[in-house]
Amino acid sequence: MAVAAVDSAMEVVPALVEEAAPEAAGLSCLVNLPGEVLEYILCSGSLTAGDIGRVSSTCRRLREVCQSSGKVWKEQFRVRWPSLMKHYSPTDYVNWLEEYKVRQKAGLEARKIVASFSKRFFSEHVPCNGFSDIENLEGPEIFFEDELVCILNMEGRKALTWKYYAKKILYYLRQQKILNNLKAFLQQPDDYESYLEGAVYIDQYCNPLSDISLKDIQAQIDSIVELVCKTLRGINSRHPSLAFKAGESSMIMEIELQSQVLDAMNYVLYDQLKFKGNRMDYYNALNLYMHQVLIRRTGIPISMSLLYLTIARQLGVPLEPVNFPSHFLLRWCQGAEGATLDIFDYIYIDAFGKGKQLTVKECEYLIGQHVTAALYGVVNVKKVLQRMVGNLLSLGKREGIDQSYQLLRDSLDLYLAMYPDQVQLLLLQARLYFHLGIWPEKVLDILQHIQTLDPGQHGAVGYLVQHTLEHIERKKEEVGVEVKLRSDEKHRDVCYSIGLIMKHKRYGYNCVIYGWDPTCMMGHEWIRNMNVHSLPHGHHQPFYNVLVEDGSCRYAAQENLEYNVEPQEISHPDVGRYFSEFTGTHYIPNAELEIRYPEDLEFVYETVQNIYSAKKENIDE
Repeated sequence: MAVAAVDSAMEVVPALVEEAAPEAAGLSCLVNLPGEVLEYILCSGSLTAGDIGRVSSTCRRLREVCQSSGKVWKEQFRVRWPSLMKHYSPTDYVNWLEEYKVRQKAGLEARKIVASFSKRFFSEHVPCNGFSDIENLEGPEIFFEDELVCILNMEGRKALTWKYYAKKILYYLRQQKILNNLKAFLQQPDDYESYLEGAVYIDQYCNPLSDISLKDIQAQIDSIVELVCKTLRGINSRHPSLAFKAGESSMIMEIELQSQVLDAMNYVLYDQLKFKGNRMDYYNALNLYMHQVLIRRTGIPISMSLLYLTIARQLGVPLEPVNFPSHFLLRWCQGAEGATLDIFDYIYIDAFGKGKQLTVKECEYLIGQHVTAALYGVVNVKKVLQRMVGNLLSLGKREGIDQSYQLLRDSLDLYLAMYPDQVQLLLLQARLYFHLGIWPEKVLDILQHIQTLDPGQHGAVGYLVQHTLEHIERKKEEVGVEVKLRSDEKHRDVCYSIGLIMKHKRYGYNCVIYGWDPTCMMGHEWIRNMNVHSLPHGHHQPFYNVLVEDGSCRYAAQENLEYNVEPQEISHPDVGRYFSEFTGTHYIPNAELEIRYPEDLEFVYETVQNIYSAKKENIDE
């Protein structure tokens, strides 16, 4: 009978929404239902926020059911923005109608700003102050971030330019927040030794678009601890570690009991879960990110040591980190409590080498050199993080010339957050931004800071200041947009157009054209280095700017390109800067690119039609 009443009421709701009048047919049937049944109907998912608004204005009874703090508006909020619900506690009082309005407004403002970025910053890298618009918006930051994520998750191959700038904005906002958290973390007293937390901040900063949290990583480690406890129970069912509660920081004093924990750990980590040091792909940044170490079950000495250390400490074994040269280690004290200890009173653990326990001599054999006693000492959180970031910095310097040096930029930011007055790293940062042609005003700020810290750097600073000022002046002198018309006589030899998916005849890579010149516009040195003169038509032929599937940007001669008769999306990070949509056969330029090549879009359609007509004829034959 109750089900029939609900069904009857559900049939009435559409009419109620349309009429929105107390005299509507069946209204008394609906308002006489119990409140929980009305809530069930209104939360069924068939009504929009607008519907709920109209329903709540129909009569007092329905307005009371749709109260701002009740289930109806909460359900509307949850359905619309499910990822935000984790930020609310079940015990908190929330005005869900007001929360819905604030989130809706934040979304509209965020989309307005994202839509403006292409026109404002198409011709340059987004400047440091380019994000000030969204930083100054009123409302919870998580609402703006959530809207940016919604844009990134839009289905299909459309809105590529929106996604491109939403990603840039989200990247910046999250990095700023993480950097502030890291700086606050580093202000903690020296005895505050959550090595894992510091490592997670580094992971988050280098991967701001990934869903990485200390809570999730700790939960994964807790599951490993449970497996160790299960194994430990088989070794010693009365072991004190088995009685530890989650979050306790108790320590076991007996060496034999500590040894049992380490034996159980080694079995679980290396035999059961197959963790191992990554010898085959050692120089890979993923080896330093804790969430990747847990996913891939591999890492380098420092990341494997932090995992090992965290598990051991949770089970009561007081291991300590050792900043050993070339190979990070852990040390395990064997001496009596309160005694004066030296380096020989410790066993050194190689987490990279499956938890192998080493003597002082064996540590030296490991790296092939003798080291002083000072290098066997324990280090604090800041020193451990410095070494992790130093490793990332070294990897960043190995990046290819065609990449954005994002890892190098991120690692420099992290290092300077810890040591803001490192002159050589500041100089490297200024040179990097100068080389990439980005943020000239920030380059000048960095150089001024360097000059204050070390006047002896005057030569290097002066050179960069001069050329940066020249760059700024050139930007000011730049005239309007250059428009290239295919109908111009000087462009008669240009055979291809922006948006076409091409293949390089010699190197075989797939790419998309985003610009063209009637002849090679590079300097003599580039032409010589690229051996352009060896081409049949040399540099007197059209050249094309292309985005390549490997993430690089290249300048290719017309005679080296051909149509790709089986076009595919080009997974280049800058595709959205130039194109708004991928149709399956070609890319459609966004408004800014179309202004520069106004006649190319029509040419693309004709070209694609001709290609597929010819392809169909070949198939039919």
